[in-house]
Amino acid sequence: MSRTPELPADDQIAERIEDVDVASEMQGSFLEYAYSVIYSRALPDARDGLKPVQRRILFQMSEMGLRPDRGHVKSARVVGEVMGRLHPHGDAAIYDALVRMAQSFSLRVPFVDGHGNFGSLDDGPAAPRYTEARLAPPALAMVESLDEDVVDFVPNYDNSFMQPEVLPAAIPGLLVNGASGIAVGMATNMAPHNLNEVAAAAQHLIANPEATLDELMEFVPGPDFPSGGTIVGLGGIRDAYSTGRGSFKTRAKVSIEQLTARKSGLVVTELPYLVGPERVIEKIKDGVNAKKITGISDVTDLTDRKRGMRLVIGVKTGFNPQAVLEQLYRLTPLEDSFNINNVTLVEGQPQTLGLRELLQVYIGHRVSVVTRRSQFRLTKRRDRLHLVEGLLIAILDIDEVIQVIRTSDDTEQARTRLIDVFDLSTLQAEYILELRLRRLTKFSRIELETERDTLLAEIAELEELLASDLAIRTLVADELGDVAEKYGSPRRTLLTEAKQQPAGAKRRKQAPEDLEHADVPCRVFLGVTGRIARVDLPIREEGPTTITVPKRRSKHDAVRSALDTTSRTEIGAITSRGRLVRFSPLELPTPAANSVQLGAGVRVHDYLALPDRSERVLAVVPLTGDVPIALGTAQGVVKRVVPSAFPNKPDFEVIALKPGDELIAAAPAPDDAELVFVASDAQLLHFPASAVRPQGAAAGGMAGIKLGADARVVHFTALSADEVEQAVVATVAAGGETLMGTDPGSAKVSAFAEFPGKGRATGGVRAQRFLKGEGELSVAWVGPEPALAVGSDGSTRTLPEPGAKRDASGTPLEKVVGAIGRRVG
Repeated sequence: MSRTPELPADDQIAERIEDVDVASEMQGSFLEYAYSVIYSRALPDARDGLKPVQRRILFQMSEMGLRPDRGHVKSARVVGEVMGRLHPHGDAAIYDALVRMAQSFSLRVPFVDGHGNFGSLDDGPAAPRYTEARLAPPALAMVESLDEDVVDFVPNYDNSFMQPEVLPAAIPGLLVNGASGIAVGMATNMAPHNLNEVAAAAQHLIANPEATLDELMEFVPGPDFPSGGTIVGLGGIRDAYSTGRGSFKTRAKVSIEQLTARKSGLVVTELPYLVGPERVIEKIKDGVNAKKITGISDVTDLTDRKRGMRLVIGVKTGFNPQAVLEQLYRLTPLEDSFNINNVTLVEGQPQTLGLRELLQVYIGHRVSVVTRRSQFRLTKRRDRLHLVEGLLIAILDIDEVIQVIRTSDDTEQARTRLIDVFDLSTLQAEYILELRLRRLTKFSRIELETERDTLLAEIAELEELLASDLAIRTLVADELGDVAEKYGSPRRTLLTEAKQQPAGAKRRKQAPEDLEHADVPCRVFLGVTGRIARVDLPIREEGPTTITVPKRRSKHDAVRSALDTTSRTEIGAITSRGRLVRFSPLELPTPAANSVQLGAGVRVHDYLALPDRSERVLAVVPLTGDVPIALGTAQGVVKRVVPSAFPNKPDFEVIALKPGDELIAAAPAPDDAELVFVASDAQLLHFPASAVRPQGAAAGGMAGIKLGADARVVHFTALSADEVEQAVVATVAAGGETLMGTDPGSAKVSAFAEFPGKGRATGGVRAQRFLKGEGELSVAWVGPEPALAVGSDGSTRTLPEPGAKRDASGTPLEKVVGAIGRRVG
C-alpha cells in the first residue's frame, strides 16, 4: 500500500526561499563562466604556448610512456585517460586538440605522431577508435625534466592527481606553432614561425638584453607557415611584432607551366595557411558560373602523398596566364588575409604581446626551468655524496662495523652505536645497515671512490652554474641552439613587399588582362649575400636611365650581378651547379621608388625555391640576345654561350661540369671584353674573350687558367672594354692554419692595369704576396672602382686604399670580409 509523503508546512517552505537580484546573479555567473573560458580553455600560456587541454594531453601521453620509440596506441585510450584523470570537459574537445597537434599542415612542429586518418584541410579525421597516436620526437623537448622539480604541480579537477601548471618547453611553442582561440570578450590568433629563426632571435636577446625590434627581425623576418606560400606586404608583420596586432596577405605559390604543346596553365603547389584545395576549386567554379572569372578552362586536383600539393588550373587559349592569375588572387582563396592578435596569458593575466615581449617571457621561463633543474640535481648529488662517504667509512673499517652490528640487541641500537662510534648521520647509518655483503669487495671500494670524485666534480660545476646568472642564460641559449639543430627545418614561406596603390584608389571589380601589372622597365640586382631586388625605372625618351643610391648604405648592398629588363620579361638565374633557372622578376620586392637597398630584398634561393640549400645563384642573365655569357668554374674551365642557344625549358644545364667542379661566376662577355681568373694561390690571369669561341648549352667549355697544385679559382669575371681602364683588383689573404671565416687576414687593392695579359690556359701572374702564416686567397674581386666589401651578415667592411703594387703584400684587416661586389651608383 503506497503512502503519500507528508508535505512540509507553508511556513517551512517559505523559509527556504531566498530573494536574489537577477542582474547580480547573472553578472556573477557570467564572470565565473568567462573566467573559466579564458584561463582554462581558450588562451595559451605565454611560457609553453599551450592551452590546458594540449598541456594535459602531452603530459598524460608522457606518463603513459607513449614515446617515439614505442608503438602507437588507440587515440580513444589517450582521450579516455586524459578525460578521466585531468580534463573533464568532454572527449570531443580532447580529441580535436590531439588531432590538431598531429597535423603537419596545422602546426609548424607537430607534437603528436599520428597513425591513421587524422584529416586534411578539407575533411575531418576518423573517429578516435580508428586512429592511433604517440608522442612525436619534438614533444620530448616539451616534457623533459618534469621529474626534476622544474615546474610547479597543481591538483586536477577532483584533487586525486597532480598535473604540471606549465611544461618545461625546451621549444618556444607559442611562436613556433602559433595559436588560435575564442574566449569571452577576447580572442587570440597567432601565426606559426620557423624554429631556427625563433631560436636565433632568442639567443640574440639573451646575449643582448637591450636588443631592439629591428635587430630581432633580422632573425625573425616574418611568419613561416607549414603550408608555405608567400606573404605579401611586410608592414603588417612589423605592426604585429611591435604592438601584438597586425594583418597581412598570404598568397599561394603558383607557377605558369606549359601543360601541352598549345596550352598553358597555372600549377598551384602551395596554398595559404589552412586553405584547402577543395575550397579553392569551389570558389573558382562559383566565379566561373557567375561570370566573374574568365579564362579558366578546367581545374584538376592532382594532389597526392608522393608529389604533395598540385592543383592544375587550365587557361583558355588567347588569355594571358599572368592576368588570369591576378584575377584568381582577387576573387578566390589563392590570396587570403591573416590577422595577428597576440593575446596570451602572462602570470595568469591576458596580455597582448609583441615579438620582443613574447621572447622575454619565454626566456624568463627557461631561465627558471634551468635554475630549478640545476638546484634539483645539485641536491640529489649532495645527498648521494653523503651516502657514498658513509659507505667508504664502513668499508675502510668493515670489521669493526660488523662487530658493532653483531653485538647490538636490535636495529635501533645498531643504528645508534654506528652513529656514535663512526660519527655518521642517521641516513648514513641506515644505508650501512642495508648494505649487502657483495658490496664489501675491493672493487666496490674503487667504484665508490670513483663515484665520489665524479660527484664532487659535478657538484662544483653545478654550484658554479647556479652562482652565475650569465652562465645560466648562456646554458639556456646553448640548449635552444641544440633544439633548433635537432628539430628545425628550412623556411617554407616566402616574404615579399606589397605592391603600392595610389592613395584613395578603389580596387576594381574586373581585372583587364594587362592592366594589373604594367610591363615597365626595371633593373634586377643580385647581392653578394644572396638577396635579390627589383628597381622599376622611369621611361625616358632621351638620355640614360639613372637610379638613386641611398645616402645611408644598408646591409647587403654589395652587388654581384645586375640586369636591365622589364617586369614581365622572363630572365635566367645561373647557379653554382651549372644550371639556368627561368623566372619572372614581377614578384620581386621593390625597396623604394628608383632607389636600391638590397637589405629589403628577398633571398634568391627562397624566391626560386631551389631544392638544395648548397646551390648558390651566381648571376642574372637575359634569355635573348646575341651577347655571349661567359662562365668560369672552380677548376679553371671557361665557356661562352649565346642566349639564343638556350633551350625553351624551365631549367637546364648551361655547362657540362666535370665531377667535383662547380661554377664560380657568369657575366656578359662580348668579343672585346677581357676575361679574368683569380686563383686561391694568388695567381691572376686575363685574356681577350675572343680567344674563347661560343659553344652550345650542352658543351663543357675549354681550359681557361692553368692551376697550381691544390689551387682553385676563387673569382672569375668579364670586364667590358669601358671598364678595363678604371678596374681594380681586390684580394684578401687568409691564414693557412686557421678556420676559414675566423681570421680577418690581410687585403690589398691594386689597379688592374698593372697586371699584364697572358694567353688562355696559362698560369697568369702573382696578385698578392702572402705574409707569414697566410696560405691562400679567401676572397678576390675584379671590377670598376670602388669596390664594396661586406661581412657574412651583409654589413660593410673597410678595404685598404687603392694603389698597392701588383705583387705587394696586404694590409691587415680588422674584421673578416665575406665577399666583395660592385657599388651601386
